[in-house]
Amino acid sequence: MTHEKLLEMARELNGRGEAYALVTVVRAVAPTSAYLGAQAIVLADGTLHGWIGGGCAKNVVVSAAQGAIETGEPKLVRISNDRIYPEEDVEHYAMACASNGSIELFIQPYSVRSALCVMGSTPAADEARFLAQRLQIRLTDTPAEAPVVLIATQGQGDEEALEAALRSPAKQVLMIASQRKAEKLRAVMRTRGIDESQLARLQAPAGPDAGAKTPGEIALVAIVGVLALLRGRCKQETAEQKFINPVCGMAVSIANPLHIEKYEGVSYYFCCDGCRTTFREDPAKYAAIHHASMGNLVA
Repeated sequence: MTHEKLLEMARELNGRGEAYALVTVVRAVAPTSAYLGAQAIVLADGTLHGWIGGGCAKNVVVSAAQGAIETGEPKLVRISNDRIYPEEDVEHYAMACASNGSIELFIQPYSVRSALCVMGSTPAADEARFLAQRLQIRLTDTPAEAPVVLIATQGQGDEEALEAALRSPAKQVLMIASQRKAEKLRAVMRTRGIDESQLARLQAPAGPDAGAKTPGEIALVAIVGVLALLRGRCKQETAEQKFINPVCGMAVSIANPLHIEKYEGVSYYFCCDGCRTTFREDPAKYAAIHHASMGNLVA
């Protein structure tokens, strides 16, 4: 398999959100069929695509790659019968072939658990990308390639970025925004056809309240939220979402609504059939009341 085909496969795997490891031969001592720069992709199920040497090395490489995928940590592997002093950052395995050649391989895992898409061109977005790289969190170009998306637009294309993220298959969408701003954006998303199940993936603010002020501090707090999600150390809050009935002002649960009316692409939730009937008599009036309560944000 050529280098170009391996890269194409890697892009496809990223697009589907499948975990894999890229294995590269970084040293080869004859006699061995491996050569410097040879590469292969190992999938989570142990399937190997490419070439990193003969059957004597394959089982070791596949096992080591699966371990790297599981932990999300890269590793350096040496397969050799030479007597070499143990090194802390190198995994050493015996060479099973009678040829007694030696190879060293670098294994870089690309796990869906360690992928992040940062959206935005703000200083906080740049800081977040820098911190993610330091933490060895793989950055992707589009939200379709990552399980977690961090929106750091901060007023520069908020609505477009949020809509793109919520329409993507990303499992979690974090946004650097206050709760008040997030609620206003949720209202806008509803006018654009984003349903409640998609909105439930939005978490804002992105991280804990730490009094962050500078772009670096804001990014650090957001990355704490990202890291917790990627490592499965926290669960998104599941507080019951409420919708303010524009007719009587009552907060209505949207989890299991009984009375719903759609008007100009927006779903309105009511406490009783009477309020829904009143809404139907003059929907424009009550829609205006709803938009005013959400900060005068209309589609």
